[in-house]
Amino acid sequence: MQQRSLGSRTVSAIGLGGMPMSIEGRPDEARSVATIHAALDAGVTLIDTADAYHLHADEVGHNEELIARALRSYGADTSGVLVATKGGHLRPGDGTWTRDGDPAYLKRAAKESARRLGVDVIGLYQFHRPDPAVPYADSVGALVELLDEGVIEQAGISNADVAQIDLAHELLGGRLASVQNQFSPRFRSSQGELEHCAALGVAFLPWSPLGGITNAAELGARHAVFQEVADAHGVSVYRVTLAWELALAPVVIPIPGASRPASILDSAGAADVVLTPEEVARLSAA
Repeated sequence: MQQRSLGSRTVSAIGLGGMPMSIEGRPDEARSVATIHAALDAGVTLIDTADAYHLHADEVGHNEELIARALRSYGADTSGVLVATKGGHLRPGDGTWTRDGDPAYLKRAAKESARRLGVDVIGLYQFHRPDPAVPYADSVGALVELLDEGVIEQAGISNADVAQIDLAHELLGGRLASVQNQFSPRFRSSQGELEHCAALGVAFLPWSPLGGITNAAELGARHAVFQEVADAHGVSVYRVTLAWELALAPVVIPIPGASRPASILDSAGAADVVLTPEEVARLSAA
């Protein structure tokens, strides 16, 4: 599979988002593990998770633990797999979300994530979502300390605007590895952040790159041009959508969520779809 740079690491151009395996509508564990193993078989070397990817309030870190078990049971070398997790966004009650950007909390959360993942050092740790009650610089300061203490190998941010990207890049002394924002044909308000990351050479990880769990099924109907290009290439509209995102900038690494082996196998094939400049322009203008 095509490779891309993420900070000091090289990873697959398509990652695997673990959220659908642990929130509403989650599959049984056997199917989730099979999905992760299928991703690894396809050459996926970036897996995205978060301590908040769980359903009930008493199972914080469900997805982190699931991924750790799947990697242990794979039966082959997984040392080249980068597991990215996040902290600072919480689900204290079923279906509710809150934020905590307190530096002391983030440092504790990172160490708990490392324990659940079964690692001494987290490959990539990202501040999940800005907390309006805490100065952004203070939250990013926790990432600086985690890096300096060796708790995490690389630091990133999520759901950030251009000003926050610049601040994090400065505070981290140029060590900002990634920005994970929502981006898809349906949601393009992060286009500016994507372009800014490209200028900085920082990896941009679109979350919900197919439009989200409830909207992905309508992708072709909602965006006819994407379906037309997909039909011309003889592939799914999902595969063309990810190929379009890859074509936008060399720093883009989509992380589509999946809960079935067939889904991630189809997504992984996007790295092999070559779109013409004209097709990319048509899709971008759609």
